[in-house]
This record gives sequence, C-alpha cells and structure tokens, in this order.
Amino acid sequence: MADNSALPLLYSYRRCPYAMRARLAMLQANRRFQTFEIVMRDKPAELLALSPKGTVPVLHLTDGGVLEESLDIMQWAFDARDPEGWWSRAQSDDTHALLRTNDGEFKRQLDRYKYPDRYPQEATPRETARARATETLLMPLESRLLDQRYLGGPTPCATDLAIFPFVRQFAAVEPDWFARQPLPAIQAWLAGWLTSRLFEVCMTKQPVQAVAVFPEYQHLDGSTDRLTD
Repeated sequence: MADNSALPLLYSYRRCPYAMRARLAMLQANRRFQTFEIVMRDKPAELLALSPKGTVPVLHLTDGGVLEESLDIMQWAFDARDPEGWWSRAQSDDTHALLRTNDGEFKRQLDRYKYPDRYPQEATPRETARARATETLLMPLESRLLDQRYLGGPTPCATDLAIFPFVRQFAAVEPDWFARQPLPAIQAWLAGWLTSRLFEVCMTKQPVQAVAVFPEYQHLDGSTDRLTD
C-alpha cells in the first residue's frame, strides 16, 4: 500500500453514514486527506491492524495516532480549524441529545427498517420499525426545523453534518413514502444538504482498495457553502 506521511489516511466506505459524516466534517474544515475505499468482504490488513473491529471510518493520523469513531474524527477535523463555529454551535445539551438519539434508538430502528432480513429472530414488521424511527427522531427534528433552519440554529453546525447522512439513508429506503409524509421542514432540510456542493464533493467516487488523495472542497463564497446563504 502506498504511503504518504504528509496527509492523514481515512479508511472509508462511500455509502456508510458514519464515514460520510467524517468526510463532510473534514471537507468543511478544509482538512486535506487521503482515503482508502474499502471493500466490506475484503478489508485490508492495514485497517485491521489499526482497528481490529474493522469498521469505518478509521483515521490514521500523520503522527501515528488512530481515531476509530466518526464523532472523534469530526472533532479532530474542526479542532483549531473552526473559525465559523461549526463544532462550537453543536455543543448544546439539545444537540447532544439529538445526536444520542440518532446514534442510538433511531439507528437501531433504521437498521431493522432497511435490512429486515438481518433480524430474522425479531418478529417486528419493517413498518413498525419505520414508525418507531419516525417517532424517535424525525418528529423531534421536524418540530425543531419548523422553528429554525438548521439543527443548531439559523446557521448549520456539526450536528447537521452528523445526522444528515442517517436521515438520507432512512428517506432512501422508500422515497415515495417519505415524500408523502407531513414532514415539510425535514424534507426541505434534507433537500438542501443533498443538493449542496459539500455533499457533492463528499460523495466523490474514489479508487477501490487503493490510497488516493480526496478532492478538496472549494467554498463557493470563500468561506462557507451556499447552504448558509
């Protein structure tokens, strides 16, 4: 495997929401980095040596340090490179509670909704998991976004970046059903992120099973994405 000590190396999987939130944060914070796009059935030995649990994202820092959790990678990305306050605006009790719900019960129900065949021992219909996920997170998000444009207030913050990939995954399971739901604020918020330049760069296809420098995110107005217009 090629080695480039000048940039940190992010082991990633393009469609994984945890890896997605890490890439979004690193791009928004103007962190340059390399990626190694893994194949789930053939994880590289280098990844397993760094993180035996074998999940992504994993960030191998240039000083030899290793970050194995997506939120730790997000915090590292914004550390000392957050003049616009993306991380600081995400540090309220309310935003922390949203994140715990997203990464906890919502993700649990999302998995059972999206991948019902993985849980044959559970007799819960996927429609029940869908309803529980909606009640657990989407309804609180809808109430919040009816009063403010983003999860942390009038401008976006790291909480938006952390939760958006999971709502995207939920909405993509049954797009027509999601579009019919009385969730106009979430639908508008989701559409804004999906059409953003930041997300476009985040989803750049990288070579598989190879190290490659990830494209740089050019802020359209010199400071922030057009989401803040």
